[in-house]
Amino acid sequence: MPPEGGIRTRGRALNASQSNTADGNLFWFVVPALILMGLIFLVPLGYVFYYSLLVDGRFSTDGFVTLLTSGLFYRVFITTFEISFLSTAVSVFLGYAVALHLSRLEPRRRIIYMGMVMLPFWTSILVKSYSFTLILGRRGIINSVLTYLFGDAARLELIYNRIGVVIGMTNYLIPFVVFPVLANLLAQDRNLRTAAEIMGARPLRIFMSITLPLSIPGIVAGALMCLVLSFGFFITPAILGGRRDVMLSNLIDLYTRETLNWNLAAATGVSLLLITALLMAVLSRLPGTRNAFT
Repeated sequence: MPPEGGIRTRGRALNASQSNTADGNLFWFVVPALILMGLIFLVPLGYVFYYSLLVDGRFSTDGFVTLLTSGLFYRVFITTFEISFLSTAVSVFLGYAVALHLSRLEPRRRIIYMGMVMLPFWTSILVKSYSFTLILGRRGIINSVLTYLFGDAARLELIYNRIGVVIGMTNYLIPFVVFPVLANLLAQDRNLRTAAEIMGARPLRIFMSITLPLSIPGIVAGALMCLVLSFGFFITPAILGGRRDVMLSNLIDLYTRETLNWNLAAATGVSLLLITALLMAVLSRLPGTRNAFT
């Protein structure tokens, strides 16, 4: 009769062999998805890199040199950062409030409200942007109510400026904050809040000392997603923004449709991609952000 230790060793080896076989079989199910991702993402991205270095049929970095010496690029670059960070900040503030409210509801009601949060995903961003022109315009719903109550002096400029762009972008970005923060809040140990209440802590103190610090990973995850998405916005600033609210995506559109300079358009796109990747790398190394996506 073999010793008990030998049986255990053979059992572990058999389990390890079966696990490796299962992992190998699962890999082949992933291969079609990898091929599809390569065709719809990597191939077009490779063409963008190719055209960013192609000038009059020869390879050159003149496109990037032109961007680095262009005052227009720097102005648009700064505008893109300002709008992106402002929209992210507003989205995080509002999204956290929504997530905190949802976390305190009973499951049935929470599902209904989560469906309402998802509504922006079910509507085209183009349709939503034009809808905001009806809401925020000089003769829109908000200004019509204000002028009816307080006269023409109460009319607000809410469109074709930075305010309109931030409102439109925030409407789209809030769900990207709500869901990671909500998942974090629901995963927090309720006993911590109960213990703090027993010790006499007030709700504000409990929130500042327990709830908010524990929800930082969810906040960071939502903020990073909003920031990355904000850099690529095109339709919203084009419809709701003014001349001083042009973003890098709008500049790429200018080069492709107006000046027909594909080299500068590709160089701008590559620059936007590299800047976003660099910013993500820097932010991911900040204290408290390592556990944002775990």
